[in-house]
Amino acid sequence: MIPRIVATPIAPLTLPPPRLAPRRVDPRVIAAASPGPGRERLAAGEVLVVTTGQQPGLFTGPLYTINKALSAIALARRLERARQVPVIPVFWVAGDDHDFAEGNHAWFLNAAGDAEQIVLRVRAADAPLVPLAREVAGPEIAPALARLRDGTPETEFKASVLDWLERSYRPEATLADAFAAALHALLGPRGLVVLRAYDPSAKAVAAPWVLQGLDHTLADGYTPVFIEASQGRDRLQRDGERFVARRSGERFTRAELERVAATAPERLSPNVLLRPVIEAAVLPTIAYAAGPAELGYLPEAAPLYEALRVTRQAAVPRWSGVIVEARVEKLMERHGIDLTAFDGKPGQLEARLVRLELPPEAVATLATLRSSIEDQYRRLWESVAQLDPTLERTVESARNAALAGTQTIEKKLVASLKRLEGETLVRQIARARAAVYPGGQPQERVLTLASFLIRYGPALVDALEQEVARWAGTP
Repeated sequence: MIPRIVATPIAPLTLPPPRLAPRRVDPRVIAAASPGPGRERLAAGEVLVVTTGQQPGLFTGPLYTINKALSAIALARRLERARQVPVIPVFWVAGDDHDFAEGNHAWFLNAAGDAEQIVLRVRAADAPLVPLAREVAGPEIAPALARLRDGTPETEFKASVLDWLERSYRPEATLADAFAAALHALLGPRGLVVLRAYDPSAKAVAAPWVLQGLDHTLADGYTPVFIEASQGRDRLQRDGERFVARRSGERFTRAELERVAATAPERLSPNVLLRPVIEAAVLPTIAYAAGPAELGYLPEAAPLYEALRVTRQAAVPRWSGVIVEARVEKLMERHGIDLTAFDGKPGQLEARLVRLELPPEAVATLATLRSSIEDQYRRLWESVAQLDPTLERTVESARNAALAGTQTIEKKLVASLKRLEGETLVRQIARARAAVYPGGQPQERVLTLASFLIRYGPALVDALEQEVARWAGTP
């Protein structure tokens, strides 16, 4: 049975105005896309596109990657119907990214229902910041896949899910290529174009705009351009007639950077603000399906759009939601709580629910005792105030001590209940939290889709797609 999917909207969805005309996409960009129905439509003539993107992650990364892709698919369908022109969903694989600590791990729910992390390997602190488009999965990928296989429950879907990942995440594959292949296998048949934006052919098309980025200095004193140099991907700062790499200190003339753009364009890449400008320059992008952080910083790119004379695409919120499994649903119903109850410090919800399991007579007696203490000490305080006001604080301290005594008794009762009867409840809450709010973070920002595909199979993707389509207003 497919679990319930609960939408958690980031912001209201507003469709972009029809201010962009369809146009053809450069064949070199199309060549960087995974083959399939989406790429065929992209190459068929004048089109518009809805884009989204993400840096590569192990085993497709957290769930929000899939939510982004499904959002682009649903929005493209709605805009195509509204504009009466082909609108293609494109996922921009940001293989230029060098943050290995973000892409080297995956979280999944193990057979017991606990959140468990797989780490491919750790990059040394002084190692070059190699883009994920050149960071191979390596021999460590086999034990990583084995961890997922051994740690997850045995289901009828498990073999096919592992086969899907094993075909993409191979030792010789880069993390970017593996990510792109897995995402294409999953959503390519649904019309998504998975674009390897780091491919040299696409890079050659983007190069003129990247070079223009060298003429602009951002608030941090650096240009919005990176070069891959001796220390890996390195930000460039203008210094007179030259450009200096921040980490390695290597210096380049503009002519040298232009030669790099012509002969090895994959060595140059935009920063987070220039990237959406490049995307809008090489694709007829009508909208970008963005997460909350992107919605926050994308407006800062406005001066770059103007300087490079690129029409700015609309940033629209992606779909956001939670997969609520039956065991979590039952726990919520039994105790009258909702998903927000799991968004708190570990132990708070457990203590509150265990407290509700206290014998009713004990709860009533403690309440009566507290009320009586408050009432009797209030009367005593009034008498003391008339006789000797200097004793008022003594009476107040005594009252507080008496109330604290009732709290101590209640805490000890709760602790005893946890030991005797509450252990099962505490475990259930901990596992429910691991499923919907692991580590205090929203589910979609932590857990990989594989956690749920192994349990529920491909029908779960159908259910997610339907939920996202409903959000986008697409039948």
